[in-house]
Amino acid sequence: MKVFVTGVGGQLGYDVMQELQRRGHEAVGADIADGADVQLDITDQAAVGRILHEIQPDAVIHCAAWTAVDAAEDAENKDKVYAVNVTGTKNLAEACKALGCKMMYISTDYVFNGQGETPWTAECRDFAPLNYYGQTKLWGEQAVAGALDSFFIVRIAWVFGLNGKNFIKTMLSVGKKYDTVRVVSDQIGTPTYTFDLARLLVDMIETEQYGYYHATNEGGYISWYDFCREFYRQAGMTTQVIPVTTAEYGLSKAARPFNSRLDKRKLIKKGFTPLPDWKDAVKRYLSELERIE
Repeated sequence: MKVFVTGVGGQLGYDVMQELQRRGHEAVGADIADGADVQLDITDQAAVGRILHEIQPDAVIHCAAWTAVDAAEDAENKDKVYAVNVTGTKNLAEACKALGCKMMYISTDYVFNGQGETPWTAECRDFAPLNYYGQTKLWGEQAVAGALDSFFIVRIAWVFGLNGKNFIKTMLSVGKKYDTVRVVSDQIGTPTYTFDLARLLVDMIETEQYGYYHATNEGGYISWYDFCREFYRQAGMTTQVIPVTTAEYGLSKAARPFNSRLDKRKLIKKGFTPLPDWKDAVKRYLSELERIE
């Protein structure tokens, strides 16, 4: 299978490329920055159509996105955020329709309103994004569903991987400088290791089990505070983690969801293997970080 992957300079796109190559698929990676197989600005409709026509992929896995949640709230950035997350996604969906190839769009729990304690199911349509990033990702979902009869839309949360910035890397760095750190304890979800997620996404794209899915690591729902305490423990760090509410923490421009619980039962129903426990994922991730440092 020939698979075209966007956003290969990011955490997930990088791991998806590695997984495709491990399985013997022909993977073509695209990014706006140098270093990818193809340098592509997905907001350029003509360029998207031309390049996909030239490559003739069997499937597109669309990992590229504007993911700087707070910066997305700035007025001067909103047109750029929309262009990447909505226009770029629409361009890819229309190109996939023209070619008759599969498309997978990576979305987020931020499309929901983040309230309550009930896990969001893959088929839930109770959309009410709390911030502009979430709104543009929802519009991206709608662009895919509007252009294509069959598609994969996979919502994820709390992502960490080797190739890029993330909460673990940030907090490991902070924890080496300070004796105590403050971490919010009233936002609940489950982490997602991109190495594990990439395996699942390739499992999916090899099938025709189209639809909406939720995917994070297993191991139950936790807070960012719980998450930080665990990876500090595994890393052998003695930094004290102090739980605070979102209101006490302050700082963020964009509103964050309190409820990022994603119901992943549809994965098993459709015959896919769930991701491993998040604590096991953290262990493997820390081992990889140590190996490459």
